[in-house]
Amino acid sequence: MAAAAPGPEDELQEKGGVATHIRDEKPGDAAAVRAVVEAAFPQPTEADLVDQLRADGDSVISLVAVDDGKVVGQIVLSKLTAPFRALALAPVSVLPDRQNAGIGSRLIQAGLDRAVQDGWQGAFVLGEPEYYSRFGFDAALARNFTSPYAGRYFMALALNSELPVTEGNLIHAPAFAALV
Repeated sequence: MAAAAPGPEDELQEKGGVATHIRDEKPGDAAAVRAVVEAAFPQPTEADLVDQLRADGDSVISLVAVDDGKVVGQIVLSKLTAPFRALALAPVSVLPDRQNAGIGSRLIQAGLDRAVQDGWQGAFVLGEPEYYSRFGFDAALARNFTSPYAGRYFMALALNSELPVTEGNLIHAPAFAALV
């Protein structure tokens, strides 16, 4: 991971000169985060997931994108039981009118940079390979891990030079049970 870890308020200039700040989610952000996740997905399942990960203490890294005092995006990396220190990336949410402006990418990169800084060894995601491969996620790297999400859209990323092992059982935080 070449990029530097984000500071407390990492700034991203977007179209039209609007600055978006990436920062840790704060306790007072919960309602705004839920509104963003609900707006980004067609059903409340992902918003319920974020709330439950937070309530269970399984949210390890939760970052928000803030523009002019308003939360416009959010990302969660949560605890994953694996043969090494690993996180699950999900969901990534951006308000519909702010999508395709680089906010989601910036949130993902900031989250992965933080994971490296905090000593995590790998991350797993269920998502579109074309999108997540730009961050280094690879379905072939996840192929030998057992997970209810295994398949073409399940990918892994080594957060250092390589994963300590290339197979094993993965258990997502209990909140993910509602998604299977």
